[in-house]
Amino acid sequence: MEDIDAIEQLPGVGPATAEKLIDAGFTDLMSIAVSSPQMLAEMADIGVNSAVKIIAAARKQADIGGFETGDVIMEKRKLVGKVTTGSEALDELMGGGFETQAITELFGEFGSGKTQIGHQIAVNTTKPVEDGGLDATVIFIDTENTFRPERIIQMSEGQGLDPAEVLSKIRVARAFNSHHQMLLAEKAQGVAKEHGVRCLVVDSLTAHFRAEYVGRGALADRQQKLNKHMHDLIRFSDLFNAMVIVTNQVMSKPDAFFGDPTRPIGGHIVGHAATFRIYLRKSKGQKRIARLIDSPNLPEGEAVFSVVEEGVID
Repeated sequence: MEDIDAIEQLPGVGPATAEKLIDAGFTDLMSIAVSSPQMLAEMADIGVNSAVKIIAAARKQADIGGFETGDVIMEKRKLVGKVTTGSEALDELMGGGFETQAITELFGEFGSGKTQIGHQIAVNTTKPVEDGGLDATVIFIDTENTFRPERIIQMSEGQGLDPAEVLSKIRVARAFNSHHQMLLAEKAQGVAKEHGVRCLVVDSLTAHFRAEYVGRGALADRQQKLNKHMHDLIRFSDLFNAMVIVTNQVMSKPDAFFGDPTRPIGGHIVGHAATFRIYLRKSKGQKRIARLIDSPNLPEGEAVFSVVEEGVID
């Protein structure tokens, strides 16, 4: 409440503007202080000059120039939650499961298991904390019509969960184009506040961007939009101590990528924004191979897992 009062007292912020800022996820002075003028102006429907003044005032009050000691950061890290995948090998590769306060990118060819893991993490997030979940709600942004409630039912039964209860905790939105996808990511913040969301799945991250921005002439515009989208997802994970799972497509390149001629779409924009990057590929039968290729604290490595009717297993 004190933060909301402080927001209303910033120069140029009346009750109406404060309400717009809070609805957009700017619920404290720090979130305003670290925002860009363009983003604040767009979210609150104000001029850029007004946004600059509001941000400057917020920075003074929030003491944005302060530094924290490592032990304080370590205490914050203790709030990070982890969700198990159903495969001990995959959990071990990820240091105990998929983390909150992070974006995990799953990329690979068609049929490599990206969507299956997305469904499995959605199911497992709803489980109690003592069973490797977060006892929380999930948002699933579906861009390629890949979400299947039937698959959720199979995986729930495989975990001994009530399928109806699990389905009621997963909120699905179909994104029809890249602009709609970006809008849904922004709207997810309001849903998260109301329903205790701790997991956001975007399947797939780049499909619409790839289809709509074709050719070298459109590349800069595509990357700019993708950059904003990724920063919205990062902000979501920070604000709600949530995990963000994004699936990504690949394109063939003449130069091999760890022995396989595929590269994830999105270039450095996606690569730098993702906390963990996992390359998935098919093996024999139901087996899949996950290779952790980027992480701030975990070593590179591989894990073999299987995708069966009951879900992801060793």
